[in-house]
Amino acid sequence: MKIELAGRTALVTGSTQGIGAAIALGLGRAGARVGVNGRTAGSVEKALTTLRGQAPDAEFVAVAADVTTDDGTRSALETLPEVDILVNNLGIFGTRPALEITDDEWRRYFETNVLTGVRLTRAYLPGMKQRGWGRVQYIASDSAVAIPAEMIHYGMSKTALLAVSRGFAKEAAGSGVTVNSVIAGPTHTGGVEDFVYDLVGRDLPWDEAQREFMLRHRPNSLLQRLIEPEEIANLVVYLSSTFASATTGGAVRVDGGYVDAILP
Repeated sequence: MKIELAGRTALVTGSTQGIGAAIALGLGRAGARVGVNGRTAGSVEKALTTLRGQAPDAEFVAVAADVTTDDGTRSALETLPEVDILVNNLGIFGTRPALEITDDEWRRYFETNVLTGVRLTRAYLPGMKQRGWGRVQYIASDSAVAIPAEMIHYGMSKTALLAVSRGFAKEAAGSGVTVNSVIAGPTHTGGVEDFVYDLVGRDLPWDEAQREFMLRHRPNSLLQRLIEPEEIANLVVYLSSTFASATTGGAVRVDGGYVDAILP
């Protein structure tokens, strides 16, 4: 299967590293013009240097803007007034005992992980509907359903994304625009390495720390390892293509599988 996205413009939020950078690379290699987003010009330029080295024929556009704010969103829209593919990847995570999560933290997770994607969808979806083609995706998590005891504020925000994507899919019904969420499992990124070490201790080599984390904190995983960012990106690129034209309103799993059927 050869996915061809030439002539399409995409925006991937939070794409200077990790899953977002892998998605931007995958879309670029498929021929899309890709907006690479980060909060600062320095982080975006650094990411662009890496991405252009990996895909020299791809077209990447710098979108240096804090899209968690109204001003940052306006700046992103000025850089890319129209997109055909919107990937709402930006998100924060971290551990906190449930009874110690403050009101401000609850609000920060909801505003960053949920409202940012809602705001951008509200801006770009009308144009997609008018043109009769578009793809909107939300990068959710298995934590949306298997709520981790150590970060229920994060899990809450990812559960909300499932509702948001389903609702916007209904808004886009019959228009040629698809809206889906991607349920990603624990993924091997720099931030997740720190997260794993915080939970299992920093005295173990990485391979052992990863196995210990999966054994203690994700024991139902069928994959029994962290997922690589490229594996998430492969699904996102497929959902961005014409091959996925009949997939909308879905919560599509790339979570490594579970021993017990806990996800849709």
